Amino acid sequence: MIDARDLRRNLIKTVAERIISHADELTSLDQAIGDGDHGINMKRGMDAVLADLDKLAEKPLGEALKAAGMHLVTRVGGASGPLYGTLFMSLGKGLADIPDRAVLATAFRGAIDAVKARGKADRGMKTMLDVLLPLAETLEAGGADLTASLRRCAGAAAEATKPLQAIRGRASFLGERSKGHMDPGARSSQLMLEAVCDVIEGLR
Repeated sequence: MIDARDLRRNLIKTVAERIISHADELTSLDQAIGDGDHGINMKRGMDAVLADLDKLAEKPLGEALKAAGMHLVTRVGGASGPLYGTLFMSLGKGLADIPDRAVLATAFRGAIDAVKARGKADRGMKTMLDVLLPLAETLEAGGADLTASLRRCAGAAAEATKPLQAIRGRASFLGERSKGHMDPGARSSQLMLEAVCDVIEGLR
């Protein structure tokens, strides 16, 4: 029998620690085409999430996600804080506690729509949406070994941002020079998805 509190704690902890452990990589990616602070800022936000982990784990999943989103909005600088905060808070509004695939897919799609509206961006603009939107489609499609499908999707989608020219954010100032680099937000989205998959696969 899975203890829901332990599962929430493990999900939140694993995602936060994954971003923190890759902070230097994310900063390096952002130094190539952005402000150079994506990893630093995301680490700051996830440090705040970890500091509040015990309280977050006591909440139903939806409430925990909304609270974590608020930490990201208040602690993460640049565009990433509002965008990831919006993703987490909007996802939390669509969930009660541990959902089935169909409920999660609907909530995830709604959260992505909120991010699109907040960032005035869409697929193909070299942003986190270039990973999130394909993930939503994969989740909606379902099928056998879904976590493996989601991992492949996230990896391929992040890689596919390299040849894109940035249309939004600081990277857009570079024009053609933004091509050839992976988008930092796409990579951090991939890392979060992989962390969630690790936890889910550990339940089997």
